[in-house]
Amino acid sequence: MQQPAATLSRTDWRLILLASLGGALEFYDFVVYSQFAQYIGRNFFPNEDPMVSLISSFSVFAVGYFARPLGGILFSHIGDRIGRRRVLIVTILAMSAATAGIGLLPTYAQWGVAASILLVVLRLVQGFSLGGELPGAISYVVETAPRRSGFSVGVVFFCVTIGVWLAVLLNLVVHQALTVDEVQAWGWRIGFLVGGALGLVSFVLRLKLEESREFTRIRAVAAASAVPIAEVVRNYPGAVVVGVAVLAVTAGFNGLLFAMPAFLQQTMSYEAVGAIVPVAAALILMSFGLLFVGWLSDRVSRKALTLTGAALLIVLAWPFFSAAQEHSVSLLALFAAAGIVGSICAGTVIAIAADLFPTRIRFSGVALSFNLAFTFFSGLAPVVAALLARNTGVAATAAYYMIGCAALSFVAALVMHRYDGRILADLSSDGRPA
Repeated sequence: MQQPAATLSRTDWRLILLASLGGALEFYDFVVYSQFAQYIGRNFFPNEDPMVSLISSFSVFAVGYFARPLGGILFSHIGDRIGRRRVLIVTILAMSAATAGIGLLPTYAQWGVAASILLVVLRLVQGFSLGGELPGAISYVVETAPRRSGFSVGVVFFCVTIGVWLAVLLNLVVHQALTVDEVQAWGWRIGFLVGGALGLVSFVLRLKLEESREFTRIRAVAAASAVPIAEVVRNYPGAVVVGVAVLAVTAGFNGLLFAMPAFLQQTMSYEAVGAIVPVAAALILMSFGLLFVGWLSDRVSRKALTLTGAALLIVLAWPFFSAAQEHSVSLLALFAAAGIVGSICAGTVIAIAADLFPTRIRFSGVALSFNLAFTFFSGLAPVVAALLARNTGVAATAAYYMIGCAALSFVAALVMHRYDGRILADLSSDGRPA
């Protein structure tokens, strides 16, 4: 059989972009919650102490992450047995419906505790869907262009980051167009309603996807795993542990970055617009940085790139948060630097996670390691940061969380070569389990 080309064809680009654009719109839906977290807290978890409302809101944000492993198990089972395409279509529908539902949900003042419970349920649906979405997109693109897997994953997360940037931009527009009272009363709903509409567009685009070539090839010569997730746990436990640990740095970074607009306003006395613009700048730089680092990771050692990015975050996290707290350095400059450093890790470790597992169970392996990492290290990041700031009285102590995540990934990168290399190895295999 002819081997996949080392360059991306027009068809490759079309399939990768279709998978990536859907992920971007879906991630917009998931992240927009954190951008309006302080208003959601006041509307659904009212309390005399604003920090308690913020922590409650961030806790519901974390609930969405804790639903991801369950969604990943279900959707990856379907994806490894039947195909990636169907999962990518179903998840976008469920995600969009839940996002629109949050935008239409009555507040605590109108429905009481029922409103708070329904908010949690809708966040669970969002997280459950996203648990299958991104691992499916990652698996799909590396199997579409295996010889350019690093760059292909870079394209996915370029689009995902653009989706996050759109959420931040909408947050900025809403705050510029409306007063704070108007945003708290109803303006926060705009982001969720826009997300629901964008989800419909994403669904239509996703209908044009074909099944990934490598998955189709492997299934033609080998039967699907009866229980893919069980095979992952039984045969690849070391790869799962390395995958979770190496992803910790990007999961922690993203969890903190997405929550920064609310965190900066609540703990460091920044105005809304002044806190949003730097985060948007960081996301733009990070988006293009992801493309470059993804391209680079197909040509140089991914281990070296991961060690470099993690080491930079360990060294720079405390100076970053200290300068932000003291207002001693331009917030725009701080976040620009953060976006560049963050792209070194994010542009590398996602491709590493896909490289840890063979094609026949890749979806399940990526889903397990990716969702565990983002559930704990990203989902808990805003809560831990807020608790550290409240209990110590020093907002900069949020840096400790970033340092811990980066240190864990640094250690994982030291041992990753024992487990990686599955993507290219599968190109010459018959698809049967070793």
